[in-house]
This record gives sequence, structure tokens and C-alpha cells, in this order.
Amino acid sequence: MSEHDTDAILEATDVTTGYGSNEIVHEVSMEVRDGESVCIIGPNGAGKSTVLKALTGYLPCWEGTVRLNGEDVTDLTTEQLVGRGLSIVPQGNTMFPEMTVQEHLDMGAWLIDDEEKAENTEWLLDIFPRVEERLDQKAKTMSGGEQQMVSIARALISDPDILVLDEPSLGLAPSLVDTIFELIQTVQDAGVSILMVEQNAVKALKNTDRGYVIEMGSVRFADESQTLLDNEEVRQLYLGG
Repeated sequence: MSEHDTDAILEATDVTTGYGSNEIVHEVSMEVRDGESVCIIGPNGAGKSTVLKALTGYLPCWEGTVRLNGEDVTDLTTEQLVGRGLSIVPQGNTMFPEMTVQEHLDMGAWLIDDEEKAENTEWLLDIFPRVEERLDQKAKTMSGGEQQMVSIARALISDPDILVLDEPSLGLAPSLVDTIFELIQTVQDAGVSILMVEQNAVKALKNTDRGYVIEMGSVRFADESQTLLDNEEVRQLYLGG
């Protein structure tokens, strides 16, 4: 691990990957430090989700290194990473319509024992009281925002060190987007580090500590989120002026 980031929970160094023979991501380096929230933004087709897939075991890294809590996890599967403290909320609706909220939480708890599950459930329902109200409710009866909330709760029940979110506001009504970002802030306040890819760049930067701008598969800008919001070039190119 490099000298300046001994507190990095997740660290990528010169990661290169793609699909088939098509290289999409070129020598990307980034990190998420203990307790902070980080966003990845950029235009459509820039490679944001591909970076996320390489960092979370969905795609193999052709070159470069990924570390989780200081351990080289470059060649580990997503399942193995979840067992080491990384939880993922994938893009889109990942709920099972006929399953209740409780059943989704049970599914997220497959790696932990009953005692830990009980402790984590109590913690989770304390920070997500709306989930507690809906434990017996089937997913198909819930709004998109409520389903996203349950997806986040399911990812958190294993008490991860870092929560990775791929487009958390995708498909939600504008009125619900703020609610989801407030929930994400609550998760960070509870001590979980956050990494998110988000198409709504302004919203992402306003709700995170630091950001990376990906363009054509490479990091174009990397800075504190407020600095990126104030950067004239970033505003013109990626934030609508």
C-alpha cells in the first residue's frame, strides 16, 4: 500500500479491464478511506460502472491491483469480497417481488451467525425505522424508493466496512432521490465507508466527501467533492455549466 493511504478501506492502483478484447478502463487509480464517501461521475459510456465491476470482482482486472483493508483482493470473486467486508447494491431493481422485507434481510445475512444477525438487525432498524415498519410487506407492494431502501438494508445487515452503490437514484422519482441520499448519509454517519457511481453528478458531489471524474475509461479529475463542484471546467463539461 502506498504511503499516504494507510487508512484506505478500498484501493485501486492502475486498474485496466474491459470486455472481450475491448479495453474500456485504462490504468485507473482511486481509493476510499475509512469513514468517507466517494463518488465516481462522468458522461454516459465513460466506463464508470466498468470501474465499479473491476473493483468488486464482477470483472477481472487485466492489469493493476485492488486492495481491501490492505489485503490484495485483485483476483477474488464478488462473493469472496462480500465475506471480507464489502457489500454491493447493484444497479436497478434487485428485489424479489414475492419475498417480504424480512426475507430479503435474511438473504443478506447468509454470511453471519444468528447472534450477529440479531445484533445487526437491531442496529439496522434503528437507523432505518421505515424498514422496521415494513418487515412483513412483500417487495411488489412497495414503491421504487422503498425497494431501494430495502436493497441498501439488505447489503448492510452483514455490517460491511464499505458499501458500494451503482446508480442509487436510477429510476426514482425526483422527490425520492433526496430521501435515498439522506439514507446514504445516515449509513456513512454510522461508520460505513461509501463508494458510489451516480449519473446525477451534481447530487453525487453535494452528498459525498470526494469524487473522481471518469472520461473515456481514465480518471480526468480527482478532488474533494466541493472543489469539483466549484471547478469551472468540471462544471462546463460534466455538470451542465
